[in-house]
Amino acid sequence: MQTETQRERFTIPIGPQHPALKEPGHFLFTVDGEIVTDAKVRLGYAHRGLEKLAEKQNWVQNIYLFERVCGICSHTHATAYCLGVERLGGVTAPPRAQAIRTLVCELERIHSHLLWLGVSAHEAGFDTLFMYSWRDRETVMDLLEAFTGNRVNYSVNVLGGVKADITDELTRTILAGLNFLEERTHHYLNVVSKDTSFLQRTRGVGVMTRQQAEVLGVVGPTARASGVLRDIRVEAPYAAYADFPAQVIIDERGDLEARFLVRLKELLESYRLSRVILANLPVGDLTVRMPRRIKAGETVSRVEAPRGELFYFLKSNGTDTPARVHARTPTICNMASVVRLAVGHQLADVPLILAGIDPCFSCNDR
Repeated sequence: MQTETQRERFTIPIGPQHPALKEPGHFLFTVDGEIVTDAKVRLGYAHRGLEKLAEKQNWVQNIYLFERVCGICSHTHATAYCLGVERLGGVTAPPRAQAIRTLVCELERIHSHLLWLGVSAHEAGFDTLFMYSWRDRETVMDLLEAFTGNRVNYSVNVLGGVKADITDELTRTILAGLNFLEERTHHYLNVVSKDTSFLQRTRGVGVMTRQQAEVLGVVGPTARASGVLRDIRVEAPYAAYADFPAQVIIDERGDLEARFLVRLKELLESYRLSRVILANLPVGDLTVRMPRRIKAGETVSRVEAPRGELFYFLKSNGTDTPARVHARTPTICNMASVVRLAVGHQLADVPLILAGIDPCFSCNDR
């Protein structure tokens, strides 16, 4: 007589309030033993109503509102918003202002990638790398503070330009900081590509092919780690990226190791690009006059945030307040890949697979 035993399957809820989550998100993982057989995600637990609030404030006030969508990519949000409003108003910021915007975008990308490196290392149990990378992150935060006066919400942008200028002394300070960070980044590249324990958690884990990436619509470094050439700085240059072109970092392997390497190599590209901008900063004004009332119309503004394409839709009704402002952030594009890639992996791999897309629930829950 044969006896068949059926293994029990469990559904494990994570969130929306959970000590392992820095922000609220609700995940349901069905497991058969240690293997994930199904995954679901629900977002939107921290909805702040920023887009509706924008309709009650004027165009200038909304700069400070959208800077606070996210503390890691605040300048990127403000830049996307300002570029859209300036397009509606028929205004183009001066070349020097556009170059400064681009420089701060790259410094912010450095800050974001170093922060992500630490968080992901922590999820992999590599707390030494976490502490080292966050220690070095202070360097770029100090540079941003020296330039803008703020370490998180920089408030560099104004409609029609920027409010802060680059001095010779500040240039020397930034270059010294970049030299230090570049040396540290080469060390991190060596660690994530050669450390045996770390590679066991990343190599061949969470593999997403180029076809899967295109079908799922992932963006940013997550897409580029799967061989997808998708970078708004190159596809549709904005600010000063046409004058200071970025080089796209691509990896074909599509696993967690590739996502680490792409972001770390993007750090090296950001150092190079920042040096080029500082060496060739255009002369001229920082701002141009901007009309208080924006003529009726609508437009789209696209920028490459540290996590991928950030998309702003703006509509004016001819007054000094917008009729509609909508932002689509990269996290919502990349989150579907987590649900797909988690299936078939061990439950212990799930936190790192989630961290691999560099999610920002704050950006998503506007």
